[in-house]
Amino acid sequence: MKYLDDDRDIRFNLLEWLDLDAVLSSEHYREFDRDQLAMVLDEALKVARGSVAACNQEGDRTGARFENGRVTLPEGFVAAYRDLATGGWISSTMAPEFGGMGLPESVGTGISEFIMGANTALGLQVLLTRGAAHLIETFGSEDLKATYCERMYTGEWAGSMCLTEAGAGSDLGALTTKAVRQGDGSYLITGEKIFITSGDHELTPNIIHAVLARTPGAPAGPKGISLFVVPKVRVNPDGSLGEANDVACAGIEHKLGIHGSPTCSLVFGTNNGSQGFLLGQEEQGLVHMFQMMNAARWEVGVQGLSNASAAHQAALAYARERLQGRGPSAGKTSGQSLIIEHPDVRRSLLLQSAYVQAMRALVSYTGWCMDMAHVSQGEERDQWQGLVELFTPISKAWCSDWGFRVTEWALQVYGGYGYTMDYPAEQYLRDCKIASIYEGTNGIQALDLVGRKFRMQEGRPVKALLKLAADAAQSLVSDPVLGASARQLVDAVKAMDAVLTQLPARENAGLLTLLNAVPILDMLGHVVGGYLLLQQAEVAKGKAQILMAERGVNPADPAALRAHLAGSKEAAFYQNKVQAAIHFAHRGLPLVAAHAVALLAGETAPMEAVF
Repeated sequence: MKYLDDDRDIRFNLLEWLDLDAVLSSEHYREFDRDQLAMVLDEALKVARGSVAACNQEGDRTGARFENGRVTLPEGFVAAYRDLATGGWISSTMAPEFGGMGLPESVGTGISEFIMGANTALGLQVLLTRGAAHLIETFGSEDLKATYCERMYTGEWAGSMCLTEAGAGSDLGALTTKAVRQGDGSYLITGEKIFITSGDHELTPNIIHAVLARTPGAPAGPKGISLFVVPKVRVNPDGSLGEANDVACAGIEHKLGIHGSPTCSLVFGTNNGSQGFLLGQEEQGLVHMFQMMNAARWEVGVQGLSNASAAHQAALAYARERLQGRGPSAGKTSGQSLIIEHPDVRRSLLLQSAYVQAMRALVSYTGWCMDMAHVSQGEERDQWQGLVELFTPISKAWCSDWGFRVTEWALQVYGGYGYTMDYPAEQYLRDCKIASIYEGTNGIQALDLVGRKFRMQEGRPVKALLKLAADAAQSLVSDPVLGASARQLVDAVKAMDAVLTQLPARENAGLLTLLNAVPILDMLGHVVGGYLLLQQAEVAKGKAQILMAERGVNPADPAALRAHLAGSKEAAFYQNKVQAAIHFAHRGLPLVAAHAVALLAGETAPMEAVF
C-alpha cells in the first residue's frame, strides 16, 4: 500500500518554525547542522515509503499468526525490520555509546511519524525495542548495559514492555507476578502477562522483556513493585545465545486493527526456569518503568497523528481524482466535477488538515522541549522538563482522540468506497483506535493531567503555558489576516483559566475535577493547538509575503494572486498553513468555551444516574 506522507509540513515544523539553532548550538548536538538533518529525514522517508509501507497492507490482511506455540508475522515484515535496523532508525535519537545516532528528539519526531504512518504495526516494534533498551541504559548495571543495550539499539535483538495482567488491567498495583531472588543474584520470575505488544515474534533471535513483578515481602500496591530484565533466550557470558529462558507465548489476541502486531499472552516460569535481572532498586519498579511509559505515551500521540495524516493525505488524493455531481462553479452544460470542488468536501479536508497540523505542532514542540531540557541546566532545565511532563498526557490523549476523528472524516470523503477494503481509509481508522486505549487509557491521561501535572512545580508549567498563549494571541489581535483568529484564542485562554481558577473553589471540587478530567484535557489540547498554529501561521504569512515580493506579485490583485498560488507549490503551502490556522481558530477553539459553560454549571448527573 502506498504511503502518502506530509513531508513538507514535517520539514516546516523542524526547519522553519522551531528554534533549531538553540538545540544545535549546544555541545550535545554541535556535530549536526540543518543540511545533515534534512538528509536524515530524506533517508528515513525512503525506507518508510519503501519496504516498511510495502508490507503494511499484507500485515493488515494476513496478520500475525499463532501456530504450534510460535508467532509468525506477515510476509515482508522481517525484511522491513532489517531495513529499519541496519539503517539505524530504531535508535536514531539514542546515545552513540550504544550504537545510536544521537539525533535530537525534534528530528526523531519526524522519523517516528514516517515509520508509524507507513506501517503502524511495525512501528510499534521499533518503539518498544528502543524504550526497553533505554530502561536498561538508564537503570541497568554495567553488565546489563554491555549485554543488551547495543544489541537492542541496533535491532539485533528486540524488546517489549510487560505490565498488564488479567486481574489488574490498568491498576498495576494489583499485579501478582513474582520475582524471587536466587543465590547468584538473579531472580526467578513466575506469572502471566497479557496484552503484550510484540511479546513474541520471529523478527529477532532474542526478545528482551521489561517485566514488572513483586518480590517476597514487598508491600501491597504500587510501592511494592520491582522491574526486571527477562530475556526470551538466556545469554551466555561471551554474549552468545544459550538455552530458552522459560518464557512462553500462550496465544495472541484477535483485534480490530494493527493486525500485523502480535498482542501476546506471555507465561513466565512454567517450569521454574525463567531468569530475570533486577533493574534499578527493588520496590522502585513502577517509578523506573514510567520512563518508558511516558516516552511511549508521547509516541502513541505520534501514532495518532501519523494515522490521521496518512488518512487525510489519502482522502485528499482521492478527492482530486473522484468525479461526482457538479460543483457550485460548474456550468450547466459541463460534466461532473471533482469532489474537491464541493464546499462540504473542502470544509472536511481543511478541518482534517487543521487538526493534523495542530497535532504535529504539539508533538514536534514537545520533542523540541525535550531537546531544550537536555541541553539546559538548573532552573531553565526544570522549566523545559515541566512543559514536557505537562505535554505528555495531552500529546497522548488529544492526538489519539482527534487523530481517530480525523480518520473518520477522511473515510467519509470516500463515501461508500471508504467503507470497503479497496481503499486504505478503513485500515487507518482501525489502526488508530487502539492509541486512545493502550499505554494508559485517555481517561487515565486526563486524571494524570489534573491530578499530577497541574500541581507539579506549584502549578508553574500550566500557568506559564497559558501566559505564552495569551501573550501570543494579544500580539496578533490587530493583525489584518490573523486578528480574528487571535481573538478566538484570547477567548479560549480566558475560558480555560476560568475553569482552572473557579473549579477548585467549589465545595465539591474533587468530584467535579474527576468527573470533568477528560473535557479539561480536551480544552487544554485545543488551546495549545490553537496557540501553536497561530505561531506557525505568522511564520508562514511572512514567508508568503517574501515569495510574492520576489516574484513581483501584487497581493491586492486577485487574478495575479490566484495565478501565483496555482503556479507555486511553496506559495500554496504557506497559503494553506495560514488558512488551516484560521479554520482551527474558528471551528476548534470555540469548543473550549462550550466545555467551560458545561463544567462551570457544576452538573453532576452521571453520579446521580442509576446504571
